[in-house]
Amino acid sequence: MGYLYIFCTIGFTVYGQLIIKWTMDKQGGLPEVWSEKILFLLQLLLNPWILSGFAAAFLAALSWMAAMSKFDISYAYPFMSLSFVLVFILSIFLFGEPVSTQKIIGFSFIIVGILVMR
Repeated sequence: MGYLYIFCTIGFTVYGQLIIKWTMDKQGGLPEVWSEKILFLLQLLLNPWILSGFAAAFLAALSWMAAMSKFDISYAYPFMSLSFVLVFILSIFLFGEPVSTQKIIGFSFIIVGILVMR
């Protein structure tokens, strides 16, 4: 069950990051004027997609607490790097974000680091 908790943490984290990015792309940029920024951000707090991203963050935290009851943090935490890998891969396909040599090298280091820490 411990690994399920870790992977739920990763899944909820990735979902939350991607859904907030997707929603922000639809909403447009942050306004320049401070009063408009505050109103813009307050309106986003009522957006159901943003709320689902916050709910995912909460569920990720609960899953992480459960994972911490099963593993040492020094063992479990490197798995959290998989969220960077998944966000990187999914952002390419979902948002058309660019791929660079530096990103591929960083991605590779993360994978090697996870394998070494395991």
